[in-house]
Amino acid sequence: MILGAGKGTRVRPITASIPKPMIPILRRPLMESIILQLKKFGVDELIVNTSYLAPVLESYFRDGFQYGVELCYSYEGELQNGELVGKALGSGGGLKKVQDQSHFFDDTFVVVCGDAWFDLDFKEAIDFHRRSGGLATIITKTLPDDLLVRYGVVKTDDNGRVLAFQEKPPVGTAISNQVNTGIYIFEPEIFNYIPADKVSDIGGDLFPELARQRLPFYAKNFDFQWLDVGNITDIWQVTSDVLSGKITGYPIPGHEERPGIHIGINCVVDLDNIHISGPVVIGSGTRIEKGANLIGPLVIGQNCFIEAGATVKHSIIDDYTFLSGAASVEDRMLYNGYCIDHQGNHITLEEIGARWILQDVREAQVPSDISAQLMDLSGAVPFGDTREKRSS
Repeated sequence: MILGAGKGTRVRPITASIPKPMIPILRRPLMESIILQLKKFGVDELIVNTSYLAPVLESYFRDGFQYGVELCYSYEGELQNGELVGKALGSGGGLKKVQDQSHFFDDTFVVVCGDAWFDLDFKEAIDFHRRSGGLATIITKTLPDDLLVRYGVVKTDDNGRVLAFQEKPPVGTAISNQVNTGIYIFEPEIFNYIPADKVSDIGGDLFPELARQRLPFYAKNFDFQWLDVGNITDIWQVTSDVLSGKITGYPIPGHEERPGIHIGINCVVDLDNIHISGPVVIGSGTRIEKGANLIGPLVIGQNCFIEAGATVKHSIIDDYTFLSGAASVEDRMLYNGYCIDHQGNHITLEEIGARWILQDVREAQVPSDISAQLMDLSGAVPFGDTREKRSS
């Protein structure tokens, strides 16, 4: 089961229009890469619980045929006056709903979060789970002390049996450096400990109850790649790490025309007459004029148009983006009308007066005098004031 019902509030404004599992990493929804990774290990029957913006997710992934898997959905909510109203049941409640309706989980099964990619060896993980004879196994990963404040921390005995949990411990107080990765292995008997018709969380409710009753409950620490996109700042960090080679095995789109330069199909790009420094990904159908400056790590979406003279550096550019030759975009994500810096501060392009410098290529013709204007998005955007006004 892939957990996909959350609102992703810490990833706003990206998740204002898409559910969290569809956060684009290298232009591909994160859940798509998760499905492909699970398929590698023979996991080909998947159910996804949905709630927030469920039709967006379900219409994109459909029945999973294109990925070579069978995909089904469990919607949490109801139809009121012709409109879907999401009522998420929590990770535990979502599992219970599926089991009560269909008994889908009739053998050892895996649960993963829809907002984290991994290259865990599931065969090894399931072998440990079965040898331990536990009801549940948490897959953990060792992280440095400065990152423990972001995660649930797990303490075990020498046999891997869970002794205690600690949710997001203050600096210097963590009981271990093993964090909960949101990857779980369960036996069907686990449903005896999840209440029906009630909002319930795996980490907050189920696991403490298993520990309290001293049931066979284990954690196994693995050394594997794990890309968690828990908040908006993670989007750039993960993208940069993949492009820079710190993370291996994550699929990079396009053809590698030159070392570190990946280009899709039907592009108009003269690599000999632009200044380009990789790693760079250029989406299909994009046009880049001679004299443009592209400095990686950088991701440019599909069907974009970048004029001569434009500079784009250390950024992520959404599909169908027009960049005037007067534009300088550095350390920014341009997504769905928003300009977002790598700390997560954001403002709309309309609010910073960038409508004719940065716009959708499908909009009306750009004014002929645009070259006389100047827009530098490398540090002059008044993020702080705008966010304060919005939040108030």
